[in-house]
Amino acid sequence: MVRAGLSRDGVPSRMSVTRSMREAYARRIAMRAPIKRALKEAQEALAEELDKDPILKNPARIAALEAEIERLEKRIEAVPFIDTFDLRYHQLAPEPQPSSQAVMFCVMDVSGSMTQNHKDIAKRFFLLLYLFLEKHYEKVELVFVRHHTAAREVGEEEFFYSRETGGTIVSSALTLLNGIIDKRYPPAQWNLYVAQASDGDNWDDDSSICRDLLIKELMPKLQYYAYVEITPHEHQSLWHEYENVAKRFAERFAMRQLVEAGDIYPVFRELFKRRLSTP
Repeated sequence: MVRAGLSRDGVPSRMSVTRSMREAYARRIAMRAPIKRALKEAQEALAEELDKDPILKNPARIAALEAEIERLEKRIEAVPFIDTFDLRYHQLAPEPQPSSQAVMFCVMDVSGSMTQNHKDIAKRFFLLLYLFLEKHYEKVELVFVRHHTAAREVGEEEFFYSRETGGTIVSSALTLLNGIIDKRYPPAQWNLYVAQASDGDNWDDDSSICRDLLIKELMPKLQYYAYVEITPHEHQSLWHEYENVAKRFAERFAMRQLVEAGDIYPVFRELFKRRLSTP
């Protein structure tokens, strides 16, 4: 939080004494100036009347001028030294600070349809992304999330080499990811990147849930989200729902298809071409 100008409203602890006194001084000058002019004119008129010959003096006018002078002097004295109108308060506003630390979330489908070849391709993609982030940030942390019908945060060895069987519910991984961010990596202090690898297989009813989780919960917090689908086949419901997310967050959400290991580097450069050109 940094100071962001002055306001007439605020709490006493943030009052600007110097600015408040300056405003009070200016107000007193403005309010007294016309009264002082009228007072000077009345005093000059009274002096002129008193200098006249005794025969020509007008006692009624002299009394009126003296009463007017007294009234004007009281008006000048009645001008308050300081008024609530004069008070000024410092305002605070949040100012983003550049962060030199990033966290990379590696999210991978480890259901029965993901073969070891799929995982090897994903591992190469994750490695490229990690090297890219390490070049741009002083500190990079890795978080590994694997999922089939349920998601778990695991270590690197288990992430890449342990195999599971069963179906796929991608939303379990996104929900876990969102919880980890809220608990350990506040977006104000961390640059958040997510790389997700999958063969595209997912329960049809779950893909729309994934879309909503990304749009409403995750994307507002993330610097970038890269989704790679490792499959030679036609895209399924997950890809089509992710296309809706890409339309909403075109600058920060990217998705590409990988078929073999040779596709990884060209796809990586395409996904991060804007950020790779950033000094």
